[in-house]
Amino acid sequence: MTIAIFATISPKPEHRDAVEQALRVMVEHSRNEPGNLRYDLFCREGEVLAFDLFELYSDEAAVQAHRSSAHYQAYRAATANWVAAPVEVRLSRPLELAPLNGSGV
Repeated sequence: MTIAIFATISPKPEHRDAVEQALRVMVEHSRNEPGNLRYDLFCREGEVLAFDLFELYSDEAAVQAHRSSAHYQAYRAATANWVAAPVEVRLSRPLELAPLNGSGV
């Protein structure tokens, strides 16, 4: 069953650029993982300093593989002291998804 994850990362202002760079590296690697269907990075506009990730996986095994990956573990270790608050993670089960790359999900 497809799993969606919405994550919000709130960097300390002095680490904003470093967190963005670390996220960009993680996005590049995560998009190549087996079972990863989407991995999109957003930057919040306005007064709130935050990055949002939208992740879509084919199943729970793909989520666990991502969390166990070397690049994810390296990201977490590198940014541990750069964030202003714990990462907010929300898991969702999609009810209606648009087709991905014309293949459908």
